[in-house]
Amino acid sequence: MVQARVPFQMPRTFPVFPLTGAVLMPFGHMPLNIFEPRYLNMVDDTLGGDRVIGMIQPLETQPDLVSDTAALYGVGTLGRIIQFSDPGNGRYQITLEGLSRFRLSTARAADPLRGYRTADGDFTPFKADLSPVEHDDGPGRDRLLVLMRTYFGDKDIDADWDAVSSAPYEALVASLTMSCPFAPEEKQALLECDTHADRAQMLISLFEMSIAESGTDSAIKH
Repeated sequence: MVQARVPFQMPRTFPVFPLTGAVLMPFGHMPLNIFEPRYLNMVDDTLGGDRVIGMIQPLETQPDLVSDTAALYGVGTLGRIIQFSDPGNGRYQITLEGLSRFRLSTARAADPLRGYRTADGDFTPFKADLSPVEHDDGPGRDRLLVLMRTYFGDKDIDADWDAVSSAPYEALVASLTMSCPFAPEEKQALLECDTHADRAQMLISLFEMSIAESGTDSAIKH
């Protein structure tokens, strides 16, 4: 069960980590392996402060490392570092917990000394993100679970099906949004859905389209 969080004052300005194909949902957990010097600097700096990082996708898929001038999507999610490990190999391992989505106001150029970018964000449109909502059931849960089994089979993705079946619906939808190998623009559309019900329906549609393309949809009853 998702626990209500201690009230947290959202910063106006924060460091951002642009990463293609990575979206962080409120209350979701995202493990990250940090190795670029600019983002090692970012983690060092934020650990000495409020430990927050804005996860956001670049508008165009970057072939390798995301450039310092890449245009960014208009919505991302502020996450707080809740786990940190330094294995001593020049990399950091961190876990971010999603706090709230934000609408990007200003994206600044990379700091010439530290190398990473900062941004201003508006959290006002996403006030509901700060409070957990329990959806043990919801629109299309049974349908989603049937499609999920077929989709995971097509993609050779393992799952703990007992845990899946018992997970609160909103948590399941959020986890699928973050973890499924959808295209970056599809992940962004899921992130920006207004409501849990909208996101669940979009997930169902994405599963259906993928399964239809794979040719395994004939085994699924509508």
